[in-house]
Amino acid sequence: QVQLVESGGGLVQAGGSLRLSCAASGRTFSSYAMGWFRQAPGKEREFVSAISWSGSSTRYADSVKGRFTISRDNAKNTMYLQMNSLKPEDTAVYYCACGWTFDTVVAGITGSWGQGTQVTVSS
Repeated sequence: QVQLVESGGGLVQAGGSLRLSCAASGRTFSSYAMGWFRQAPGKEREFVSAISWSGSSTRYADSVKGRFTISRDNAKNTMYLQMNSLKPEDTAVYYCACGWTFDTVVAGITGSWGQGTQVTVSS
Protein backbone atom coordinates (compact mmCIF):
# COMPACT_ATOMS: atom_id res chain seq x y z
CA GLN A 1 0.00 0.00 0.00
CA VAL A 2 1.20 3.51 -0.84
CA GLN A 3 1.38 6.19 1.84
CA LEU A 4 1.08 9.78 0.63
CA VAL A 5 2.20 12.99 2.34
CA GLU A 6 1.44 16.44 0.92
CA SER A 7 3.47 19.56 1.61
CA GLY A 8 3.96 23.05 0.24
CA GLY A 9 0.70 24.69 1.17
CA GLY A 10 0.51 28.10 2.78
CA LEU A 11 -0.85 31.62 2.61
CA VAL A 12 -0.29 33.60 -0.58
CA GLN A 13 -1.71 36.74 -2.12
CA ALA A 14 -3.86 36.60 -5.21
CA GLY A 15 -1.68 36.34 -8.29
CA GLY A 16 1.03 34.50 -6.42
CA SER A 17 2.39 30.99 -6.81
CA LEU A 18 2.85 27.86 -4.74
CA ARG A 19 4.23 24.43 -5.50
CA LEU A 20 2.69 21.47 -3.76
CA SER A 21 4.52 18.18 -3.35
CA CYS A 22 3.18 14.71 -2.70
CA ALA A 23 5.76 12.27 -1.41
CA ALA A 24 4.92 8.59 -1.68
CA SER A 25 6.33 5.70 0.26
CA GLY A 26 5.80 2.06 -0.42
CA ARG A 27 6.36 -0.05 -3.44
CA THR A 28 5.66 0.61 -7.08
CA PHE A 29 4.90 4.34 -6.99
CA SER A 30 5.66 4.49 -10.69
CA SER A 31 2.88 1.99 -11.39
CA TYR A 32 0.13 4.31 -10.21
CA ALA A 33 -1.68 7.16 -11.83
CA MET A 34 -1.80 10.14 -9.48
CA GLY A 35 -4.05 13.08 -8.93
CA TRP A 36 -4.74 16.24 -6.98
CA PHE A 37 -8.11 17.08 -5.48
CA ARG A 38 -9.26 19.95 -3.29
CA GLN A 39 -12.00 20.68 -0.81
CA ALA A 40 -13.08 24.17 0.13
CA PRO A 41 -15.06 24.86 3.32
CA GLY A 42 -18.66 23.80 2.93
CA LYS A 43 -18.06 22.25 -0.48
CA GLU A 44 -17.52 18.75 -1.77
CA ARG A 45 -14.09 17.49 -2.74
CA GLU A 46 -13.38 18.21 -6.40
CA PHE A 47 -10.94 17.02 -9.01
CA VAL A 48 -8.05 19.35 -9.83
CA SER A 49 -5.58 17.42 -11.97
CA ALA A 50 -4.33 13.95 -12.83
CA ILE A 51 -1.20 12.44 -14.34
CA SER A 52 -0.56 9.00 -15.76
CA TRP A 53 2.08 6.67 -14.37
CA SER A 54 4.58 7.72 -17.04
CA GLY A 55 3.69 11.40 -16.96
CA SER A 56 2.75 11.34 -20.62
CA SER A 57 -0.93 12.09 -19.99
CA THR A 58 -2.31 14.89 -17.88
CA ARG A 59 -5.74 16.41 -17.31
CA TYR A 60 -6.96 19.51 -15.56
CA ALA A 61 -10.21 20.88 -14.26
CA ASP A 62 -11.39 23.79 -16.36
CA SER A 63 -11.05 26.09 -13.36
CA VAL A 64 -7.28 25.59 -13.16
CA LYS A 65 -6.36 24.96 -16.79
CA GLY A 66 -3.55 27.23 -17.92
CA ARG A 67 -2.61 28.15 -14.35
CA PHE A 68 -1.69 24.83 -12.74
CA THR A 69 0.85 22.26 -13.92
CA ILE A 70 1.05 18.70 -12.65
CA SER A 71 4.25 16.67 -12.88
CA ARG A 72 5.93 13.69 -11.28
CA ASP A 73 9.41 12.38 -10.65
CA ASN A 74 9.23 8.61 -10.35
CA ALA A 75 12.88 8.40 -9.30
CA LYS A 76 11.99 10.53 -6.26
CA ASN A 77 8.56 8.99 -5.66
CA THR A 78 7.12 12.49 -5.74
CA MET A 79 4.34 14.31 -7.57
CA TYR A 80 4.06 18.07 -7.85
CA LEU A 81 1.44 20.71 -8.52
CA GLN A 82 2.78 24.08 -9.64
CA MET A 83 0.08 26.66 -9.03
CA ASN A 84 0.43 30.07 -10.65
CA SER A 85 -1.86 33.09 -10.85
CA LEU A 86 -3.65 31.93 -7.74
CA LYS A 87 -7.13 33.24 -7.02
CA PRO A 88 -9.08 33.46 -3.75
CA GLU A 89 -11.39 30.74 -5.07
CA ASP A 90 -8.41 28.36 -5.11
CA THR A 91 -8.46 28.40 -1.31
CA ALA A 92 -8.96 24.83 -0.13
CA VAL A 93 -7.32 21.82 1.42
CA TYR A 94 -5.44 20.05 -1.35
CA TYR A 95 -5.15 16.27 -1.34
CA CYS A 96 -3.10 13.90 -3.43
CA ALA A 97 -4.30 10.44 -4.31
CA CYS A 98 -3.25 7.46 -6.37
CA GLY A 99 -5.14 4.95 -8.42
CA TRP A 100 -4.64 2.04 -10.74
CA THR A 101 -5.52 3.87 -13.94
CA PHE A 102 -5.55 7.42 -15.23
CA ASP A 103 -9.29 7.36 -15.92
CA THR A 104 -10.20 6.09 -12.46
CA VAL A 105 -8.15 8.82 -10.82
CA VAL A 106 -9.89 11.45 -12.96
CA ALA A 107 -13.18 9.92 -11.82
CA GLY A 108 -12.10 10.14 -8.19
CA ILE A 109 -11.88 6.38 -7.78
CA THR A 110 -8.65 6.16 -5.89
CA GLY A 111 -6.82 4.05 -3.37
CA SER A 112 -4.62 5.94 -0.96
CA TRP A 113 -5.15 9.56 0.05
CA GLY A 114 -2.81 11.97 1.79
CA GLN A 115 -3.78 14.02 4.84
CA GLY A 116 -4.06 17.25 2.87
CA THR A 117 -2.28 20.60 2.84
CA GLN A 118 -4.02 23.95 3.28
CA VAL A 119 -3.77 26.57 0.56
CA THR A 120 -5.13 30.01 1.38
CA VAL A 121 -5.20 32.79 -1.21
CA SER A 122 -5.92 36.27 0.06
CA SER A 123 -7.46 38.97 -2.09
